[in-house]
Amino acid sequence: MALVASAPAFAQDALVNAPAGRLRGESVGDVRVYRGIPYARPPVGELRWRAPQRLARWQGARDARQFGAACMQPASPFFSHAAMSEDCLFLNVWAPGNARNAPVLVWIHGGSLINGAGGEALYDGAKFAARGIIVVSINYRLGALGWLAHPALSAESNHNVSGNYGLMDQVEALRWVRRNIRAFGGDPGNVTIAGQSAGALSVVLLMAAPEARGLFDRAIAQSPYLITMPELRNSTYVDWPDAETIGVALAGQLGAQDADGLRAAGADAIIEATARARYFPLATVDGQMLRRQLVDVFDRGEQARVPILTGYNEGEIRGLRFLLPPAPADAATYAREIRARYGDLGDAFLARYPAEAIDESMLATTRDAMYGWSAERLAAKQAAVGAPSYLYYFDHGYPAADDHGFRAFHGEELPFVFGTMASTPSYFPEIPRTAEEQRLSNAMMGYWASFVRNGVPSAGGEAAWRRYDRERLYLAIEDAPQMRAEPPNGYELYETVVCRRRAHHIAWHWNVGVIAPPLPPEAPGCQ
Repeated sequence: MALVASAPAFAQDALVNAPAGRLRGESVGDVRVYRGIPYARPPVGELRWRAPQRLARWQGARDARQFGAACMQPASPFFSHAAMSEDCLFLNVWAPGNARNAPVLVWIHGGSLINGAGGEALYDGAKFAARGIIVVSINYRLGALGWLAHPALSAESNHNVSGNYGLMDQVEALRWVRRNIRAFGGDPGNVTIAGQSAGALSVVLLMAAPEARGLFDRAIAQSPYLITMPELRNSTYVDWPDAETIGVALAGQLGAQDADGLRAAGADAIIEATARARYFPLATVDGQMLRRQLVDVFDRGEQARVPILTGYNEGEIRGLRFLLPPAPADAATYAREIRARYGDLGDAFLARYPAEAIDESMLATTRDAMYGWSAERLAAKQAAVGAPSYLYYFDHGYPAADDHGFRAFHGEELPFVFGTMASTPSYFPEIPRTAEEQRLSNAMMGYWASFVRNGVPSAGGEAAWRRYDRERLYLAIEDAPQMRAEPPNGYELYETVVCRRRAHHIAWHWNVGVIAPPLPPEAPGCQ
């Protein structure tokens, strides 16, 4: 999808004078749009693999009618960008024309921390702005350029740490919003962070990061995943190397021995090396930005105690089959593998994910282990510290998606949330232009906008969304939203499995089902 929009003559009312500098945007109807606003100095040269640096106020009026470059990333059939660069720390603002103390939604794009950009058409904020919400979408460094840890980079740090540069970018963007959003008519004291997939992971990381505390007031996490993050050094996990060891292996692919060698490498060469090294970017437990594993942060109640809206989709893995292992030859083999790997929990596992339906069971296993369990755990842990929590389960289908086996696929909810059903990317099954689909989009936009506004999701004429509580209440988003209890995600089963793995220092990610490591025995505190 193209990132460069047309640039009609700007209207006088699209001029804004912010602390960062004067900006010339454009008025589109009753919405003012400002694109490609830099929020930090370009992270290039000596600033590569360093914390983002605050940008000095620029002189004159900056043209903000074009999106800035996307951050460097490999080619992907799901993302298409007109320009990419290491100079990519840009954000975009959609504001109501008459905004005054308007609530602010800061959107963090997904893409596995590898791909994506804030300027994708799917995330156009105009419909939210029409509802009185200011939308800010951001870029952040991706792949190794955003998440690499290495001993030489750690040695340069005052705290002897490295990695998490993309997370630092997100924090710096929030600081920019705090300093500047009032100039656009926004309320810096009413900010909601939101994201989907890796963007939802980023939301959770920001909730856990002490550096981000106080920079936001609510959180929305669509399809989050609470997988194990690598520790900076001296990994305590039996099956998960530490981040610096991973970084040394990547540097070896580049022939780099030190920080100077790493910075001398071209950005394209780094992206190519990540493919050869099978490098997968994740946050690093460094004791500074991320003090401990996410599950531990939330168990201890150390996270930001803010209201949360979170959930997952029925078909998360239907379009992510690369996360699945090869299917067993038959039902007997499947059942044998599950019982061997899950031990005393094998029967409970097979009751939920039966051998008689191997494909559906495998899809549901990875969906629940990564997304369903994670979303409910966030809701439960926020509720436990007294923060209002709202859980959803998106199970809406339409013919073009259902006919190709992609019902409620990973990310399908996005055009319904943003009201961008007419501008979905080419890989999206076409959404029918019907009153029923529009009503569902209006409902979801209403819930989300209301939550951003005051922390209570509501939509006129739709089901009242009740808080998550001991009854495990959730909003089932189907052809129409309705309240239900006990989401279908195997939550209690995975709580037990993850607890035992944690007790025995075994990592948790998509290593589940027929490729799960043997389940450790019962441990104190585990069911």
